[in-house]
Amino acid sequence: MNDSVADSPEVAKRFRYWQTRTLIAAMFGYAAFYFVRKNLSIAMPAMQEDLHITKADLGLFLTLHGVLYGLSKFLNGPLADRVNARYFMVAGLMLSVGANVFFGMSSTVLLLGVAWLINGWVQGMGFPPVCRLMTHWFPPDKLATKMSIWNTSHSIGAWVAVVFCGYIVGFGWRWCFFVPAMLCTMAGVVLFILLRDTPSSVGLPEIKEEGAIDSHKEDKTTAEYRHFVRTHVFGNPYLWFISFANFFVYILRFAILDWGPTLLKEAKGFSLQNAGWIVAGFEVSGLIGMLLAGWVTDRVFGGRGSRTCVFCMIGAIAAMLAFWQIPTQSPALSAVLLGAAGFFIYGPQALIGITAANMATKRAAATAAGLTGLFGYLSTVVSGWGLGKVVDLAGWNVAFGVLLGIGALGTFMFILAWPAKAHGYAEAKP
Repeated sequence: MNDSVADSPEVAKRFRYWQTRTLIAAMFGYAAFYFVRKNLSIAMPAMQEDLHITKADLGLFLTLHGVLYGLSKFLNGPLADRVNARYFMVAGLMLSVGANVFFGMSSTVLLLGVAWLINGWVQGMGFPPVCRLMTHWFPPDKLATKMSIWNTSHSIGAWVAVVFCGYIVGFGWRWCFFVPAMLCTMAGVVLFILLRDTPSSVGLPEIKEEGAIDSHKEDKTTAEYRHFVRTHVFGNPYLWFISFANFFVYILRFAILDWGPTLLKEAKGFSLQNAGWIVAGFEVSGLIGMLLAGWVTDRVFGGRGSRTCVFCMIGAIAAMLAFWQIPTQSPALSAVLLGAAGFFIYGPQALIGITAANMATKRAAATAAGLTGLFGYLSTVVSGWGLGKVVDLAGWNVAFGVLLGIGALGTFMFILAWPAKAHGYAEAKP
């Protein structure tokens, strides 16, 4: 904990309690967002049978949802920097609950599409307030480690949602939306009880850093604040480098998550049952990778996340190349190689938002994270429709060559960001 908040043993003890509580609540809340987002993937096969919806229509739902989600993260970032994170995050979760109920009650392509587009937008209200919370409750020299721990909520939420909905889809695909909606309504109440916006909202001193100001008291409608955002977010070349890098990282991540079972069945000859476990291993390995990446960033590179990402991307390219080139019909070896790819890919996926938040400081952390998030989810155009088109036209070998090229481009973007400082507090003076 930063010395500036340790005014007395009692204050230090209370601060540690609220830090732990905030981290756990943010993890719980964001995992709940996944419960009313990743449920569609399990419901899709049953929806095709019941409603005779084509794969093209369902694929369009996924792509448009991803693009709108990215735009929402970007546009909600500046708003989240200005409002109470507790209210903002809970509101987003409750609106997503409503969108899921609407989706579950719909039967036409138009209404289903509208419902899932609405869900894409309100889902984008989940990450920006988390970014605000983490930068207010944890100092920059511990942020990578703590936010990597929080980032495991992605994998936990996705895994639980898929397993849970896999059991209840037998009662009908609509229950994949109604039951998670009911559970997330209760989760929203719990989240509202647990969360608080900033240390000052519970009578604790704000974390102080050299050159920083009390951003929670700052008037963020002033010309000076707008100038800060223009200069230190949109005028920061390193933020643009890692934003472009995020585009390429997310292509690799979604290519395996969305196309993994199909790839393993068609290119490797595995059953869908084995393919499902192999892709699950990709997620579990990624969880371990993101935790280690956060630790390495703080302990080895002094908070410079882009440097960790360079080595992670090199590892990801090597693992994917081995998976592609080694001829094997062994599910175990394929699981190891694809798991290694997940281990390395999820490090940058976790660190990019942390790095952006530290560069922009807590004055504009959510705005910066929204910028990187926009690029991340614009990638669904390539990882979804684009990759499918490449496979249709040229096959999996060419598609894998494209993915390796994308990995190389992402590595180059991180190399460009190598000189970036660990944080921007020294330049953040008003």
